[in-house]
Amino acid sequence: MTLTLTDDTLERARAGDEQAFRALIDPHRRELQLQIYRIVGSLQEAEDLLQETLLAAWTGLDQFEGRSSLRGWLYRIATNRALDALRAGRRRPESTVRMTGAPEPSRRVEPVWLDPYPDALLDGIATDAPGPDARYELRESVAVAFVAGLQHLAPQQRAVLVLRDVLGFRAAEVATMLGTTEASVHSLLSRARGAFESRLPAATRDRAPLPGSPVERAVADRFADAVEGGDIDGIVALLTEDAWLSMPPEPSEYQGRPAIGAFLRGREERRTAPLRLVATRANGQPAFGAYLAASPTAPVAQAFSIFVLTLAGAQVSAITWFGGSASFARFGLPDELG
Repeated sequence: MTLTLTDDTLERARAGDEQAFRALIDPHRRELQLQIYRIVGSLQEAEDLLQETLLAAWTGLDQFEGRSSLRGWLYRIATNRALDALRAGRRRPESTVRMTGAPEPSRRVEPVWLDPYPDALLDGIATDAPGPDARYELRESVAVAFVAGLQHLAPQQRAVLVLRDVLGFRAAEVATMLGTTEASVHSLLSRARGAFESRLPAATRDRAPLPGSPVERAVADRFADAVEGGDIDGIVALLTEDAWLSMPPEPSEYQGRPAIGAFLRGREERRTAPLRLVATRANGQPAFGAYLAASPTAPVAQAFSIFVLTLAGAQVSAITWFGGSASFARFGLPDELG
């Protein structure tokens, strides 16, 4: 049931009824966390900032006067918490040191913090919530390339672009949320669009197979078989000619079959044992948890990295390699495979 301000739920929440407060807030939890994640790029920080947002809403509920929707008021708190975190410099890329022994990359970019986002956390987020001015659908706006592109914008530009082009809030609403003017919102959005769209790869999202479709499953299965078999030629054969491989926050990125193949062959030669993959989904895209054993005969393989694939038709147009095991638990993946 959709709650409205004519219900007594709000008044009961203001009087200290925690159950009433949860009834007001729970329908918005996941979309607020996703909003914060888009702006800061870190799922761990998004979880922390969501808790700060909910605490601020609980303690400041008397300040909600009903002039806007409760959802818009919550977005105002969440967005400003995310911006405050960026301004305070609470997060930094873990490493900006170039990899040793790797071939020369196709380009080096400014290091950014970015975590994969489990698809399970997207459940329950309405796909028809955006306003009529929104330019991106939910599926497109959670993709790795989209969120990574946002991280290269100035904080307020990120916020304005998401609030206007993803969520479809009106310029006047965004101005109120950010404590600025409509003219400033229009200016920020214009600059954000120019900088953001120039960083996005060639539009392949329209050519991506539907989630769970036979084409997607076939490509993902071929990728997994090639990785587990150490078949670099097989991986390369799946790539589009202009495919990218990136490893945030590592600044080196590789484009094209020859460059990606050379990088992967170097990694394969130094690997102590074959990788083992477990399928999952991240950012609306097929993904894998990768496990590595200490030796070919070791009985246990440890969590190693997460691969997220961007598909274009029956090919892979991007591989995003998230090193480390910090995200495994959020995907429901074990720490090790026996």
